[in-house]
Amino acid sequence: MTRATRSGSAAPHDERLRDAGRSQATILAAARDEFAEHGLGGARMERIATRAALNKRLIYYYFEDKERLFQAVLEQSYRDIRTAEQALHLEALPPADALRRLVEFTWGYYLAHPEFLTLLNSANLHKGRHLPESRTASELTSPLVEMLAQILERGRRGGQFRGGVDPVQLYISIAGLAYFYLSNNHTLSTIFGRDLMTPKARQERLSHIADVILGYVLRG
Repeated sequence: MTRATRSGSAAPHDERLRDAGRSQATILAAARDEFAEHGLGGARMERIATRAALNKRLIYYYFEDKERLFQAVLEQSYRDIRTAEQALHLEALPPADALRRLVEFTWGYYLAHPEFLTLLNSANLHKGRHLPESRTASELTSPLVEMLAQILERGRRGGQFRGGVDPVQLYISIAGLAYFYLSNNHTLSTIFGRDLMTPKARQERLSHIADVILGYVLRG
């Protein structure tokens, strides 16, 4: 086979791979919006196909069924937030600044991506059964825990942070302090008789989260 022939055959193959990648990305984006709006139980493959402007058979070809598609959406959602966290380059910041930056990022990401919170709500409604089958989600979380552990260790060695802080527990606290407030803002606003989503209220909440987290790790 000549080089020209080999090159000619490779080009269509590469294009097919690019088309497949684009199609899958389009399906995942459409499915993310559908699952975020209707939950796993209420989502419909027909509507996902309409949102994606693709044939429904193509969705089944790539993702098999709605359960697998939901798992893929969860994996992509975790991949997106982990990629954005890595782009912060927290290892280049002083420990206290790095921790504050992670708090600010987490809060800002949840505000900018409310669909991420609703997807987590849906996943928990189904007792997280899609994540044990996913190696991707756990593999993506490990670097985050390692990064946070390194920040804590740098702070401890530098005399800023106290020792014995579990990075997993700390991240759960960071995420939880933001997640609960945003996921329940409608009921909380009604109960306490104040709009908790005004710019002033959001800034107050961010300052509170940062103070709580840093107050826990800083040496007295």
